[in-house]
Amino acid sequence: MSSRKRVLLGVLGSGRGSNFAAILSSIVSGRLSASIAVVISDREDAGILGLAREAQIQTVVLRQGRYRTRLDPDIEEELAQYLRRFQVDLVVLAGFLRVLKGPLLTAYPRRILNIHPSLLPAFKGKEAWKQALEAGVVETGCTVHWVEPEVDSGPILGQERVPICPGDTPESLHARIQEAEHRLYPDVIQRVIDRKLWQRIHS
Repeated sequence: MSSRKRVLLGVLGSGRGSNFAAILSSIVSGRLSASIAVVISDREDAGILGLAREAQIQTVVLRQGRYRTRLDPDIEEELAQYLRRFQVDLVVLAGFLRVLKGPLLTAYPRRILNIHPSLLPAFKGKEAWKQALEAGVVETGCTVHWVEPEVDSGPILGQERVPICPGDTPESLHARIQEAEHRLYPDVIQRVIDRKLWQRIHS
């Protein structure tokens, strides 16, 4: 076995943790050559925390702040400190429902990945699958991208297309997009690791 240090992931999530579960499954199967150092949530009742604890992965719950859609700057600085403490190489957003601003982006420039349920740059923001249905397009999908200050606007690393079928509801379309996300996210993370993409701006 190689003695090379495995890339350490820090996963941030606010919900059930289905993308986290897909990433963890890819690690266990050997498809993804990384380890998850810590799972951090802004919600004490988030399902992702239970999944992490079952897998004996360290968890952190952030303090509640003044805002619903973003973190207070001091809490975001604490988040960056937690990630440093766990020696995280890459930060992976898996349904994290807070917009990241200065402190974390400064601490981890071009080292934060997100997955969004549309073919960016189309349908940024919340409930992108509903936006796609309302727009009447024939396909949508999911996109993995680097996180930058403008929401859903960082450089694109990978996409998977999902056709919109006759009779699709928001629920049925979202379910198919999530299936695509679970395939795409681990593959893109491995590609980033193989190409050492996050190291290029730090070398």
